[in-house]
Amino acid sequence: MSAAADWVLVQATRWLRPRRSPLVLMYWAQSVRLPRLLLQVQRSTVLWMFDIERARADTPGASRVAHLNNAGAALPPSQVTEAVIAHLRRESELGGYEAASAAADHVDRTYAAIAELIGCERDEVAVVENATRAWDMAFYALSFKPGDRILTCNAEYASNVIAFLQVAARTGAVVEVVDDDEHGQLSVADLRRRLDDRVGEVKLIAITHVPTQGGLVNPAEEVGVLARAAGVPYLLDACQSVGQLPVDVTRIGCDLLSATGRKFLRGPRGTGFLYVRRSILDTLEPPLLDLHAATWTAPDRYVLRADARRFENWEANYAAKIGLGVAIDYALSWGLDAIERRVTGLARALRERLTAVNGVTVHDQGQRRCGIVTFTVDGVPAEEVKLRLTERGVNTHVSRTSSAQLDMPRRGLSEIVRASVHYYNTDGELDQLIDALPSARPGS
Repeated sequence: MSAAADWVLVQATRWLRPRRSPLVLMYWAQSVRLPRLLLQVQRSTVLWMFDIERARADTPGASRVAHLNNAGAALPPSQVTEAVIAHLRRESELGGYEAASAAADHVDRTYAAIAELIGCERDEVAVVENATRAWDMAFYALSFKPGDRILTCNAEYASNVIAFLQVAARTGAVVEVVDDDEHGQLSVADLRRRLDDRVGEVKLIAITHVPTQGGLVNPAEEVGVLARAAGVPYLLDACQSVGQLPVDVTRIGCDLLSATGRKFLRGPRGTGFLYVRRSILDTLEPPLLDLHAATWTAPDRYVLRADARRFENWEANYAAKIGLGVAIDYALSWGLDAIERRVTGLARALRERLTAVNGVTVHDQGQRRCGIVTFTVDGVPAEEVKLRLTERGVNTHVSRTSSAQLDMPRRGLSEIVRASVHYYNTDGELDQLIDALPSARPGS
């Protein structure tokens, strides 16, 4: 390809937002004879053309470390960091209340960005401190009585299950775990059976979209179809999926969804959001209220807010809140379809590399898989593997039974190494991880 065509390609990838229709991009690329705009082939993986140079230039940490712990907290782009710092400066110069007033448009944009990200209306969004806070505010707003069924999955996260158990002990509700299918993900057939067998008894379906301890993606849309048909509220923990996969609440059919900012959205720590479907809002009263969530209308009366912000509280970290909106707009500028293709392609390549190493076992399940890759090295404790990788400049994480009591013990696992890729990672960083692995110990 000529230098002129290369220049046009670079300009096109900057001008054409990856979330535009693939058909539009394909027509444009073919019309100017730039097939490289469409695809690149890499180790049998077809990936959408991705401007990795731009992604890494926007990510200062990418030059310092091979960050493969994005399921823990991703490296933020400089745009997010600068937005947070700018508001902190504004607070130091104007005062906290005055700075919030001056930045009202930026704060408001965060709600609009979330709505665009997950396909809902702005009044269906609450911005809170983290995903756990969002999930708890939704779950504890529901009412249960003796015999009510809460259906969940084996992949459910520890914090959620602890809440189930607490409410079950208080109310007499019963927690049921839906079976897995042959792929290790939630069995839609078993969920249907339980809904049919327990007509009128199931009061909530609450599942995790992507677990903390593996790369599977639960069939959230199929669950939504069953939940709507049965008239059962559906709470989705999307903490690990939002930001690395397209998540559309209308297509999924969930009534409630919680997510965090710090993971694949690349936002500030201490940010999260809750989606509440408008049709269910009036049936829910948050477990905690203040003068932001409700209005004190008389000495003995109050009125709840009419929108999802009844799940917020008055005090907030405005700098982080603005940063979350900037992070979401940054993700939208790449396009979630393009992000998913890049992330899942890198994860697939990492699994292939790991599988080829003697003594390494990959533990990811699911028919559909995402950017989280989990593995063990024979005879080497997961924490030791992580330490070895850290010493070689590769960030990973260790997932333990304490986070996944319903899942890991039945698979014979007590701990696993978790490497989670993002679009700014490179093939070279995958090789860096492989090269840094300790050798398996014989006799394990």
